[in-house]
Amino acid sequence: MASRRELTRLIDRGPSGPKIGAFFDVDRTLLAGFSAMAFMRDKFSTEGIDIGKTITSLGGAFRFGMNQSSFPTFLEESSGDLVGLTEEELSAVGERVFNQRLVTDIYPESRALVEAHQKRGHTVAIISSATHFQIDDLARELGIEHVLCTELEFVNGKFTGNVVRPACFREGKAKAGRDLAEEFDLDLHQSYFYTDSRDDLPLLDIVGNPRLVNPDSELSQIGSRNGWPVYRFRSRGRPSWREVAGLAASMTALGPAAMIGIPAAIASGNLRRGMDMMMSTYADLSNALTGVEVQVEGEAHLWSHRPAVFIFNHQSGLDALLMARLLRRDVVGVAKQELKDTPILGQMMQLAGTVFVERGDKEKAVESLRSAEDAVRQGLSIVIAPEGTRSATKRLGPFKKGAFRMAMATGVPIVPVVLKNALDALPRHGVVVRAATVEVVVMPPIPTDDWTLENLNDRIAEIHARYRKILSDD
Repeated sequence: MASRRELTRLIDRGPSGPKIGAFFDVDRTLLAGFSAMAFMRDKFSTEGIDIGKTITSLGGAFRFGMNQSSFPTFLEESSGDLVGLTEEELSAVGERVFNQRLVTDIYPESRALVEAHQKRGHTVAIISSATHFQIDDLARELGIEHVLCTELEFVNGKFTGNVVRPACFREGKAKAGRDLAEEFDLDLHQSYFYTDSRDDLPLLDIVGNPRLVNPDSELSQIGSRNGWPVYRFRSRGRPSWREVAGLAASMTALGPAAMIGIPAAIASGNLRRGMDMMMSTYADLSNALTGVEVQVEGEAHLWSHRPAVFIFNHQSGLDALLMARLLRRDVVGVAKQELKDTPILGQMMQLAGTVFVERGDKEKAVESLRSAEDAVRQGLSIVIAPEGTRSATKRLGPFKKGAFRMAMATGVPIVPVVLKNALDALPRHGVVVRAATVEVVVMPPIPTDDWTLENLNDRIAEIHARYRKILSDD
């Protein structure tokens, strides 16, 4: 995966301002694969398969594919079972499918392109043949204000089964782009359009900066003749055999790591030193084999004040290895009890003295944190995710107080570590780690000498605000 700076260089150097539009298609452009399949899988899993309706939908798709019917007619034939639903009910389905199935399919590269246009002050829009309830949540996740799409007809608040003409498809998509340009006085000759499909040629032909993302074969040929830039993103969707092989190799890296750590422990008579070497070596090998690179800003802050309580924002299942790679030695982790049973990683965390917390049992959780405080008093640092759980997106969850109370009780500083894009390498529910460059910002240590129970909430809020600012500065 190219670095974000390389990917967005031309945008960063180009003109700024709201008169420049940046239009984004959805399927295979913002999202890997075809989002309609996610809605179909959701329908089958929640309602089962209705043979009659399935045959009707397949028949409509066949006729549309053979140019025997229009796109609006195809939509009407395939959405008959939605007739009578309210906008709120359709939006609820869309939100569920997005959160459960689609949010992790967003290309990190496309997210970076969207953010680059937003930073330049461009007017950014999603423009898609899909409907609002299929893409509004995607727009909210990416902070995109304008959604141009196919509209459904509602009477008395309920879907009639009809599609409003013209649909946002082919010439209809170009019309939607021209309408937005007229409304906001956009200069189409300086505007951008990102898409994968030949069906979008009418809009590609009227913007000054056509951009092809994972184009189909026919659009690839047309783009080649016209000299249009092409992006091919493989960071989502089906993993390559190299990525699968890299994951398999990383899982076997524990052996070589142990061959370094165990002799070190025996030679020094210090089990802690051996475990530190094994964990850091395993993290290095695993990241290298899966193609994960780390760029660190403020690396000196990792070492300037120890012991300390290191906190990090929890995005990905990769976070524990990233923190092991960064912190290297003399650190005890605090993690949820469920991780104890994770193959390989769980066993390594136990050997490294990780403190496991039962989140559902307050008394046991408090007792576990006290043992972590004892480790700090013995000269070890603590690493903990104050959110307590992973997020499927870059949005920062609320911070729990445990980490900050530990720092107060032991008189050590808080060192905030911001993982800006660990989701690029391994999204939530992901299995295969993708090659990526993870950007990390380490803030200066924050003394806790003058913290009190009375001002604790304010101090936590200040740190939370610093995280939000750094995460929004991509």
